[in-house]
Amino acid sequence: MQIDKLRGKELDQLFQAILSLQNIDECYEFFDDLCTINEIQSLAQRLEVARMLQNGSTYHKIETETGASTATISRVKRCLNYGNESYQMTLDRVHNGTGSE
Repeated sequence: MQIDKLRGKELDQLFQAILSLQNIDECYEFFDDLCTINEIQSLAQRLEVARMLQNGSTYHKIETETGASTATISRVKRCLNYGNESYQMTLDRVHNGTGSE
């Protein structure tokens, strides 16, 4: 599995910290301290690109609406098709309201 190459004490600690966040406001505060605004927006953009790809949007429409480059759209599409299915899982949970609030 690809994620094994990432595993390590520091990433485990980061993910445990993220999992400990209890609501949207805590997420905003934590990510504001952790990342630059551009990094946060880039992560959010990728999730939106994944949502739009799953809904059948064209590259042109995604590029126009999100500002994502075709390289970013292609990378997200590759992850959707060949990745760990985490975009699908996350989007399903957000759509169904089963994510943490």
